[in-house]
Formats: sequence, structure tokens, C-alpha cells
Amino acid sequence: MRVVVWLTEGTWQSAVDAARDLPAADITLLHVIDVNTVQAVAGARAGLLGRGLSYDRAGDAERVLADAQTALLDAAEARLGRAARRETRQGQIEREVITACADAGLLVLARDGDHTRLGPRSIGHHARFVIDHAPCRVLLVWPDEPPDLSTVPPPPPPPR
Repeated sequence: MRVVVWLTEGTWQSAVDAARDLPAADITLLHVIDVNTVQAVAGARAGLLGRGLSYDRAGDAERVLADAQTALLDAAEARLGRAARRETRQGQIEREVITACADAGLLVLARDGDHTRLGPRSIGHHARFVIDHAPCRVLLVWPDEPPDLSTVPPPPPPPR
């Protein structure tokens, strides 16, 4: 079975740990660079240093992000403790993740929202889209210890 492990900054360790505990599987480590981030970094730099900069600065931003992506994949593979395929993508994050899962049997990802309470806000917008549209099974893990059941809000009042 092919397992895709979606790596996101801040929570990737827990996703890799969950995949490491799975029985032997063909593991793919996936990281997506948001195309809007590349444009924002290049635009911010041009805004700070002047409009005279060539638009090749977007290429500089892309190289910096790609280097960070490689470092993240290196760290994830080392934490996994075995060889894994690596897949790097750039585009709309949620669309790229579900496309990468087209022939996967399982997607492993970590909650990326509010970690202080149980509930829907513990999942960010990209992850929510991926969970709702993934073409495979999904293993969703907490990046740290789950909050206590006391964090669940009370039920709504009965209708009148």
C-alpha cells in the first residue's frame, strides 16, 4: 500500500511518527510550496528594495523555499528511519495534496489548527479541504497531546 505523509511546517514530526509506526508500506513524503508564498516573498523583496529589481527575484525566492523544502524532507526521512520516496510540488496546497494522493491507499497528516481544545478549529483550512476531498483513507493525528474532553463545548440548547 502506498502511504503519503503530508509534511507541513510545525506539525510534520507527528505525521512522520505515525507513518513510522505503520506496518511495512511504500511511503512517500510530500511537501507543497504555496505558489502565493513565492509571489509574496518576491513582491515583498521588490517592495523593500525598489521596483528596479528584475522579476528574476521570484526565482531567488523559489530557490530559498526549495532549499528549505529539501532540508525538511531530509529531516523527515531521517526521523522516519528508512528510505522513502520524496515528492515536491508547488501550487495551491490543498489541490496539490489531493492530486498527490490519487493512487495512494492512505494519507497521513497532522492537525494544524488550535491545539488547545477539541473540535473543528483544530484543523486548518487546507487540511479541512484535504480531509473532505482525499481520494483515499485518511489518518489524522494530533501533533502533540490531545486536549482534555472538558474542552468540548456544551451542547446547544433544545429547540423551543
